[in-house]
Amino acid sequence: MPSKRSVIKPAAPSEVGEIGGPAPSFAALVSSIGEVHQLCAVQATRAVNISLSLRNWLIGAHIHHYELQGADRATYGEKLLHNLAEQLSKAKVSNCDRRQLYRYLRFYRLYPQIEGTLSPQFAQLQPPLATRRSKVGTAPPLLENSSEALQLLTRLSYSHVEELVNLDDPLQRVFYEAEALRSNWSVRELKRQISSLYYERNSLSTNKATIAGLAHAKAEQLSPQQLIRDPYVFEFLGLKPQEAVTEGHLEDALLDKLQAFLLELGHGFCFEARQKRLLIGGEHFFVDLVFYHRVLKCHVLIELKNDAFKHENLGQLNAYSISKSFLSLLRRLVVPQHCLRLRA
Repeated sequence: MPSKRSVIKPAAPSEVGEIGGPAPSFAALVSSIGEVHQLCAVQATRAVNISLSLRNWLIGAHIHHYELQGADRATYGEKLLHNLAEQLSKAKVSNCDRRQLYRYLRFYRLYPQIEGTLSPQFAQLQPPLATRRSKVGTAPPLLENSSEALQLLTRLSYSHVEELVNLDDPLQRVFYEAEALRSNWSVRELKRQISSLYYERNSLSTNKATIAGLAHAKAEQLSPQQLIRDPYVFEFLGLKPQEAVTEGHLEDALLDKLQAFLLELGHGFCFEARQKRLLIGGEHFFVDLVFYHRVLKCHVLIELKNDAFKHENLGQLNAYSISKSFLSLLRRLVVPQHCLRLRA
């Protein structure tokens, strides 16, 4: 009798994928593309941030090398950074004013172990070896080897590094390094913890767990979006998008969200004008935003600033308040760029 041959029925195209796995659904396709985008965006953000931090570290290395062995270093003396900043500005090298150059130099001296993290491409940009290991600061206990220094470069932005470099006490610096890495703090959170004297309070407290719990409660976490929106990154890449948060952009953003902004201000506020012109001593000035408070029956001036509050800001508002055009304006507010929560 003839043998029976087994017949294998081919699977329907919808049942098996091209490589033998289950056929993906449309929802799975959308999810996969989203995961690819998210991962690549994070990697690109980290690459830009690492390049920026290494650029600044290498700038500090070259300044350190020149101070020790520069052929004409005696010509410049204490004015080295000032003259260097002027020349770099003419050469269109971003973010290299005198203060920043000093921070780069300090960054290099405080973190010499970053040398061990350099790829061959970056390593060849270093100064000659003879001066790289002389008169350079000792590595902090937390970052004694290159793998730990790599954590600093990959997980924290240069804005984090700048806040740490500004700390003079080595133990204090190590403490905030560890906390920022462990808790993934944003730059704003790191600044807040430093200004609230978290290190000092923790040192004096007998119940450190409670202090740590209070410090980390509702702490703002660092996100890839915050890394790429860092002003240093914008300047490094030569970009000037809307996220560069100039005072004008902030004003436009507030007016775009006028309803929410009025609710945030509180009860009784009415929007009256933007860029209100005032004539003071024959010179024209402009108030960013002007509101009227129905309950208090007075005007409220809002002057937008994208940096820390300064004494001249108060003088500017006082000049507005005593001008003939606005003698009735009794309330004055200053809105920092990073703080939109105002209290009437």
